[in-house]
Amino acid sequence: MSKKIDTGKLSSMIKSKRGDKGMRDVSKEIGVSAPTLSRIEQGKVPDVDTFIKLCEWLGVTADTFTMSSTKGLKPGKVALVAHLRAEKELEPETVNLLIKMIDFAYSKKPDKK
Repeated sequence: MSKKIDTGKLSSMIKSKRGDKGMRDVSKEIGVSAPTLSRIEQGKVPDVDTFIKLCEWLGVTADTFTMSSTKGLKPGKVALVAHLRAEKELEPETVNLLIKMIDFAYSKKPDKK
C-alpha cells in the first residue's frame, strides 16, 4: 500500500508560512530553488530530498502530509491542525498543546437530549 502526499495541504502550509516574503528569499532559507518552490506551491509533488527540507522548514513530520494521516478526520479538524502547524508566531510547545485540545474537543460526543 503506497501513501500519497497531500500536495494541497503542503502548498497551503508553505504559502501560509511564507506570507509576504519573496519566493527567492524563502527558497534560499529552505535550501531549494525558487522555481522548485513555485511548482510545489502550485501543487506539484516534490522529490524526497525537497520534501524533507520542506517538512523541516515547516516544523512538521512527513506524516502531516500523507493522505492516510487525515483519514477519518473531519475537514475542520484537519484545517485547524494544518494552520496551527504552519503558525510561525507560536512556540512549538504551544502549538502541540493546542492540537491536543483540538483532538480532545473532536473526540467528545455531543450530549443527545
